[in-house]
Amino acid sequence: MGEWKESVTVRIRPALRVELVEFATKERRSLGNMGAALLEWAFEQLKTARSLERLLKFQLAAKNEKAVSTKHNG
Repeated sequence: MGEWKESVTVRIRPALRVELVEFATKERRSLGNMGAALLEWAFEQLKTARSLERLLKFQLAAKNEKAVSTKHNG
């Protein structure tokens, strides 16, 4: 009969919600479906990084490296 699911409530900025709804519509998904997929993916990333602080530092470093390589190439 399928897997049982739990409800989660998240408070976000209204502008972010609008963007998420627009993106979900483009992907032909519901906001809940897309949110669940993003949450599962993000949690796997967090488990790999072992802490939110490490995950955020890695993502910031990756963005900074990309910006630097773009400046050198352009």
